[in-house]
Amino acid sequence: MFGSGVATAEPAPIWQPLAPIASLDVNRYMGTWNQIAAVPQPFNLECARDTQATYTLLDPANVKVENRCTTWTGGASGITGNARVNDPVTNAQLHVSFPNVPTQGSPDGPTNYIVTYIADDYSWALVGDPFRISGFVLSREPVVTDSEWRNIRFVVESRGYNSCVLLTSPTTAANNDIRPLCTV
Repeated sequence: MFGSGVATAEPAPIWQPLAPIASLDVNRYMGTWNQIAAVPQPFNLECARDTQATYTLLDPANVKVENRCTTWTGGASGITGNARVNDPVTNAQLHVSFPNVPTQGSPDGPTNYIVTYIADDYSWALVGDPFRISGFVLSREPVVTDSEWRNIRFVVESRGYNSCVLLTSPTTAANNDIRPLCTV
């Protein structure tokens, strides 16, 4: 499930923008993804567990984005937006926007979502922004084995991220704690 993909042995220099994968099969990428680790972001601090993103293809250049999670009080939180492909060569660089969110209301804009790694079987992915301010490890399944965590950490570091900055994301099905990825 968690294939070797295209991870490199040497970490990417952090002063270079995050590189996209060579080609993203957009149809295979559609569906629901579980966030299993992430660089904390102000917009998802209310999420306590079961953070998910569901992607639905609208047309060749636009994807409906539905993010949802369970909050610290046990309620549900969600937002719907759009992801527009900025790079039709790779399909792996997009601008994600959410209506009524400051600086993110316009569907057009600079790339802020890059698929920098995808497992051969599309079972997990690493996405982030060009400057690595954000980073999300997405998995089709909410449960990850120790071996899979080691592979994830290797890929995260090979893409120029500090693995101690990404925190695990609790899921009802598996992980109930929040830990730096470097300790997993």
